Amino acid sequence: MSFVVQRNGLAATADELTPLAFAGYAHFTAVQVRGGRVRGLDLHLARLRSASLEMFGRALPDDQVVSYLRTAVRAGPADLSLTATVYSPAGEFTVAGPEVEPELLVRTGPAATGPEGPLALAVVEHERELPGVKHVGEVAKTYHLRRAVELGFDDAAFVDRRGRLSEATIWNLAFWDGESVVWPAAEMLTGTTMGIVRRQLEHLGVPQRTAEITPDDLPAMAGAVVMNSWNPGIPVRRVGSVHLPDAPVFLKRLHEAFQAEPAMPL
Repeated sequence: MSFVVQRNGLAATADELTPLAFAGYAHFTAVQVRGGRVRGLDLHLARLRSASLEMFGRALPDDQVVSYLRTAVRAGPADLSLTATVYSPAGEFTVAGPEVEPELLVRTGPAATGPEGPLALAVVEHERELPGVKHVGEVAKTYHLRRAVELGFDDAAFVDRRGRLSEATIWNLAFWDGESVVWPAAEMLTGTTMGIVRRQLEHLGVPQRTAEITPDDLPAMAGAVVMNSWNPGIPVRRVGSVHLPDAPVFLKRLHEAFQAEPAMPL
């Protein structure tokens, strides 16, 4: 059992990977596999499908994608991280017709959980191109992460041109007002973990709402977290100059919601 890099369900060769190393027109989803099982598989498939239609005009059938993911997962240990990247064999800087079928590159690696927190986030004005697509080659994310660390923060949160908090570099943001989970209203990438948590919070009867949140609104908040495929709730202690309180009830609700999602075998 080992980690793999596969193209369309088969071991990828150096010749196949070389052009991709210099290309940046693709999209992906990041998955944590535990015990050979995945939470929110339907959300990952929907993400890949919608992004492929947006970027390439066509998408691989879900059952084909699942077959490729299963092949990679079964070649590795029970717990692992998986990245599934969809690209066009026509490459970038070209206009490929709808007859060009997208291809899927799958990479597996060690299981990850992310930082423990609590985190301090710098506030940066930035809006992602195609915010609803998890696409590759986003230099701004790493750039703003590095700049934030240089300034003494752990990571960066983004505000749009209207001053609204949207997301963080590789994270979704969520806030707590003492009673409800508050999701930022802005253009952003809706994460699969965010999707899992939202639907399970609804099933558990935990109040949640969406609202425009600016840095000026943060002193009224009773807690904040970041979340992605690594973790459904890593506490945030500071956003910009605003210190946020510990919110153990908030964290408990988020983790309970995530654990309530059935893990499906691949």
